[in-house]
Amino acid sequence: MSQTYIAAAGKKEMPLWQKILIGMVLGVIAGAILGPNAEYIKPIGTLFINAIKMLIVPLVFCSLVVGVTSIQDTRKMGRIGLKSVVIYLLTTAAAITIGLFLATVFTPGAGLNMSVEGAAGLGKEAPPIVQTLLNIIPKNPINALASGNILQIIFFALGLGISLALIGEKAKPAVAVFESLAEAMYQLTALVMKFAPYGVFALIAWVAGKYGLDILLPLLTLIMLVYVGCILHVLVIYSGIISIVGRLNPVNYLRGLVNPAAIAFTTTSSSGTLPATIKASREELGVSKSISSFVLPLGATINMDGTALYQGVCALFVAQAFGIDLSMSDYLLIIMTSTLASIGTAGVPGAGLIMLSLVLTTVGLPLEGLAIVAGIDRILDMARTSVNVCGDLMVSVIISKTEGELDTDVYAGDTNKESYQYER
Repeated sequence: MSQTYIAAAGKKEMPLWQKILIGMVLGVIAGAILGPNAEYIKPIGTLFINAIKMLIVPLVFCSLVVGVTSIQDTRKMGRIGLKSVVIYLLTTAAAITIGLFLATVFTPGAGLNMSVEGAAGLGKEAPPIVQTLLNIIPKNPINALASGNILQIIFFALGLGISLALIGEKAKPAVAVFESLAEAMYQLTALVMKFAPYGVFALIAWVAGKYGLDILLPLLTLIMLVYVGCILHVLVIYSGIISIVGRLNPVNYLRGLVNPAAIAFTTTSSSGTLPATIKASREELGVSKSISSFVLPLGATINMDGTALYQGVCALFVAQAFGIDLSMSDYLLIIMTSTLASIGTAGVPGAGLIMLSLVLTTVGLPLEGLAIVAGIDRILDMARTSVNVCGDLMVSVIISKTEGELDTDVYAGDTNKESYQYER
């Protein structure tokens, strides 16, 4: 009996992404068999969508406050911290712009003609861009939290987090409360995501039963666009910054990112890849110890370029699938929401889907679109995590170069040089 217990205890639990993928496949089969009768199991999926909606406001608010207050080293390394944050946010905005561009040109969701209750008028009465910018600052932050105004919540959370960081010792009790709440929300998110395979099964069965198996082909297009966008972002944006701003050979940068990018691709974890990222930055790219030990952990926390690009493609995919036209204000909302929210997303189980739900909510797109994307989320996660890590390395190189701490011999591939020239 004890041997059986030990054997059972030694078995690894099936990863969540595999469960979701199985749920999607079984949902497609069930939908094909049940046809329109699959409508009867849709409420299971609706419960999952409601649980996702429940998470959005407290998760985003607590995560952002904790994310900002955790950047303690910006006092000691203020210049480096400011440079890093600015570059990370700018490249995140560029990434989601690439995603929106690709999805606009290739329209992966066009022709699906899906519908959901209340979706008919969504996304069609967006306010002017100027009004959108003015509305970012909430007149009543409590009302913003209650009504779920994501941009106002993000702005207030960022302002509160910065203020807590500035007041030092007096902020510790409040920061401890937010850290505790954030951890509780992470745990609640993990619990909700355990229900994801069943929710995806029910929603995909309903989609397949109502719209047929024609839903599968656009998913291949969606995967292709995300991967093409990720490659373009690394080759054009990152390599361009290395070449133009850093005045360095981008080929050496691309050579140095191979190992950590491969690890990120297989593990889908920026934080889990961090040891390999730090090692590559120092030994293959010549980044100083002081820069790599600050910039790379910061990037693992706030740099979500790959996720932002994925959101741009997927948000337009959902809009196209449900026949919803987005205005320029909607595009701006997607860019701003994804860029600002990227600060507080790291370390959250199911972060990609949670952030996508946040974007869809902001623009007023139906969350039922999550079910379509969830089944292929692991495939997309591999690409977007690799991009996140590549971005971390790019910023560490640029910051090290501008601070005069880049070992150019190591960067150029001269392995005879001492890799740790800068130990300050």
